Amino acid sequence: MRQAAIGAGLLVLGGIAVATGLLPVPTLVELADRVIPVLAFVLGLTIVAELASDAGVFDRLADLAARVGGGRTIGLWGAVVVLAVLCTVFLSIDTTAVLLTPIVITLARRVGLPPMPFALTTVWLANTASLLLPVSNLTNLLAVTKIGLDGPLPFAGLMVWAALAGVVVPCAVLLVVFRKQLFGRYEPSGIRVPADRGFFLAAVVVLLALVVALTAGVTVWIAAIAAAVVLVAVAAVRQPSSLRVSRVPWQPLLLAAGLFVVVETLHATGLTDPLVSAIRGGGSGGTSFGDLLALGGAGGVASNAIDNLPAYLVLEPAAAGEPLRYAALLVGVNAGCLITPWASLATLLWHARLRAEGVELSWGRYMLLGCIVAPLTVVAGVAALLL
Repeated sequence: MRQAAIGAGLLVLGGIAVATGLLPVPTLVELADRVIPVLAFVLGLTIVAELASDAGVFDRLADLAARVGGGRTIGLWGAVVVLAVLCTVFLSIDTTAVLLTPIVITLARRVGLPPMPFALTTVWLANTASLLLPVSNLTNLLAVTKIGLDGPLPFAGLMVWAALAGVVVPCAVLLVVFRKQLFGRYEPSGIRVPADRGFFLAAVVVLLALVVALTAGVTVWIAAIAAAVVLVAVAAVRQPSSLRVSRVPWQPLLLAAGLFVVVETLHATGLTDPLVSAIRGGGSGGTSFGDLLALGGAGGVASNAIDNLPAYLVLEPAAAGEPLRYAALLVGVNAGCLITPWASLATLLWHARLRAEGVELSWGRYMLLGCIVAPLTVVAGVAALLL
């Protein structure tokens, strides 16, 4: 409810801005044309991921990871890394943080391993691995319309080395921090049978079709909504109890809409101009390592101060229409948001799932580890852009 209250309050402020002329109506219409498809994508993908989880798809993937691990803890952890990366890249940051986390915790407990290394792996990679495709993160969807790249594959071509750095650096830190827990053996568990095989198979087909559509360049919101409609229809027949109003992510959607309107008002009134000018260095913004690192670093600092979505929106004009600068900003806000709890909505949702599973991690320890991994990942990611 807190997200909804904040979002509603921000929308009220936006309404006042429109009424008083601070936010011109044509600017609001242009904003709506840009962000409504993004919000529609989030709506459709969330519903698909939730229903696929009910169908047992993620449970099956976790069980297969345990088999792939071959009884070695490091092998299981490696399989979880691959699963978290694929889930983040194709099904977005929130799917990994919210749906995969409890499944991975349950998996670790089933085979007698401490859950913390696996849980921290999911939240770090949910954020840092979300650089590769437009659909991986809401910030990417906003940026791709500005960068001007035609389709997901050119975007991936721009971000691939930074995305790789976003996986390698956190994993290296995890290996060092949890080296005692990650080297040992476990007894592989059996593969669970889904409660409804028909629902399970339908969910698998829909997810595969959605992944193909998203990587083939189909309009992302159309693909996600179509997949959601199909899976809702299947669930209505096979498992009606899974169709609940709570599955609609109206709270984060309301919050995102409110943030869009308020930040656009700040841009329209010129309040963000001094900050943007300072980051540009008074010019149009260069693409040297120092220039890109300054922008990426500003994105990381801003995301840990005010959350990565408004941080991207505030700093977007500093990218100055240059693809490499947009990429550096994405590295900052996506891979740098690992320090404060509120730096990413996915992190807050992840911690709530952690507590629901009875796994305790203090925010103090989380922030301490974040102070190590976030700067290293941002520097490596920005450097990788120049490859």
